[in-house]
Amino acid sequence: MRARPIATFLAGMWLASVLAFLPGAVRATSAVPPKAHAFNPHTPATAVHTEFVVEVNGKGQVTRVRSGKSCPDLAFNAMTYGNALQAFIRTPDGHAIPGVYRLSYDYSPKTKTVARSVELIHAGGVDPNRMGAVDEMAAVNARHHGPPASPTPAASALPDFKAITGHRH
Repeated sequence: MRARPIATFLAGMWLASVLAFLPGAVRATSAVPPKAHAFNPHTPATAVHTEFVVEVNGKGQVTRVRSGKSCPDLAFNAMTYGNALQAFIRTPDGHAIPGVYRLSYDYSPKTKTVARSVELIHAGGVDPNRMGAVDEMAAVNARHHGPPASPTPAASALPDFKAITGHRH
């Protein structure tokens, strides 16, 4: 009696896989191209604010997020957290000051823009040689999935753009 539920499950999986590929196959043979959809990002309906306290190394890379204050909009929280992890913080003349910083993000529904501010809480107290958070994630990814593939063909082997497009400018 155990074989029957498994057979039913397998038959259901087969049917689901056939149906999953059917719309793509039908669209591929259709003479009418699929309608393009514009990207419409989610934007909060009200003004929101998030902030993160981050550690920055000697290159100006964020090495970790120490703490954060979220807002009710989960998508905005995720976007600003990702932005905080990828941030480079340097002085206007390009120098990095290792230390602890506050990154604040304020969204205005009127202008649909995000204002980011950076405030040095204190210099020092962090490892200035620590790898940046993005570099750490890339290293973990390389360990799990192998190093990134080299671009093919090599950039130097690409034909001249004017030659392949016929553009004269």
